[in-house]
Amino acid sequence: MGYSDEDERIIGEQFDKLMSSCSKICKNDYDADLIKRAFFLAKEAHEGVRRRSGEPYILHPLAVARIVVDEIGLGVKSVVAALLHDVVEDTEYTVEDMERIFGPKIAKMVDGLTKMSGVFNADTSEQAEYFRKVLLTLSDDVRVILIKIADRLHNMRTLGSLRPDKRSEEH
Repeated sequence: MGYSDEDERIIGEQFDKLMSSCSKICKNDYDADLIKRAFFLAKEAHEGVRRRSGEPYILHPLAVARIVVDEIGLGVKSVVAALLHDVVEDTEYTVEDMERIFGPKIAKMVDGLTKMSGVFNADTSEQAEYFRKVLLTLSDDVRVILIKIADRLHNMRTLGSLRPDKRSEEH
């Protein structure tokens, strides 16, 4: 399945843009390496998966990570969590894997993002329950909410690639 040469070129460009954005938040080589490890894990985990637009799925977490750093102003751990935000939900990786590879703080953020995944895709009574969870998460780590907002923002920005009848279903 893999990535085509063109996919690799586009992914590489977007990754380079992310790393350029992150130069202002990386205090040392460890920070940059952490972001790179998260990117390569997410890229491998989402290999062969495409968005409805047809683009490789990995471009979505890359875009969310750029929103997190460029538009919201969060730090390295938030960028890493943004890159990994769909890995536990959509692949074989677990929260325990995230903790083993990236440590407890990032694993907890990824877990919070995974638990929030249904917030915007539920009926009204389910949404009330999800928003209760969101408020509980808020008291734990506000960055999780901000990353989720970045995720939703990128989804909204890319609605134009969907047929009009699919736009309201999707988001």
